[in-house]
Amino acid sequence: MKILLLEDDPILSEIIEEFLVEHGLHVKLFFDGKEALDAIFEDKFDILVLDINVPSLNGFELLKTLKEANIATPVIFITSLDQISDVKKGFALGAEDYLKKPFELEELLVRIERTKKLHRIDEKERVRLCSNVHYDPKNYSITTQSETFCLRKKEAHLLEYMLANSNRLVSFEEIIEEVWRFDEVPTYATVRTYIKNLRSYGLESLIENIKGVGYRFKCA
Repeated sequence: MKILLLEDDPILSEIIEEFLVEHGLHVKLFFDGKEALDAIFEDKFDILVLDINVPSLNGFELLKTLKEANIATPVIFITSLDQISDVKKGFALGAEDYLKKPFELEELLVRIERTKKLHRIDEKERVRLCSNVHYDPKNYSITTQSETFCLRKKEAHLLEYMLANSNRLVSFEEIIEEVWRFDEVPTYATVRTYIKNLRSYGLESLIENIKGVGYRFKCA
């Protein structure tokens, strides 16, 4: 399980990181909210453990941005803010849990395990795209009869959006609006390149090109 830890106290962050790694979790540590946000847009995490009072972008603002981008990765806040108004704000923004400092490391692990079970994080099943071709949404990979392809995050997001809209014409404009969202607006040529990449991963017969308009993903 892959955890993003945002904590600007260097001593506490190191203690938490070492403890979680000892318990079999992969942890990526950040001290700055903006850097953590950029990483979330670029990589896939199972759970986000966020302090609130951090540089550049606080935890509340970070979670609000994620919700606006339809990123639903579960969030556990760890913070010294203990006013009931802060707790309410955290849950209102969509946090999964709220842990007040100081806390026992074992308690954080219990909260992480609870979140894992609630969201069935280790139980995401492969999606059958066609005969002998499957997509693994947890690891962003496509497996054919003879080969496995590791997708970049944007390729995976594009595939997942087209899967969610199977057998429907999806225009260039819709793809750009829904898949790129907060990133720099791509050209049509960029979209075509990403589609070309997906088709080269064993999906050529499944992605129909509607010339000059967009694409249709055909369910097997």
